[in-house]
Amino acid sequence: WGRVGMGTSNEHNPEQKATQAEANIKSAHQILKTLQEKIGEHPEIGAAITKLEMALNDLAVGTGGLL
Repeated sequence: WGRVGMGTSNEHNPEQKATQAEANIKSAHQILKTLQEKIGEHPEIGAAITKLEMALNDLAVGTGGLL
């Protein structure tokens, strides 16, 4: 998670971190959806997709919809 200290130009601000988190979640979501299409319905994949959707919603609420 990095060190705490004086801000530097290469540290990400919270909005950038939220945007990166959103991109990672969307990517994982798409990968799981593609996998689900290839192998069919599977309860664990469905649960993972649901959890990713919930995490994305939490990020949106936590950032005031800035995502």
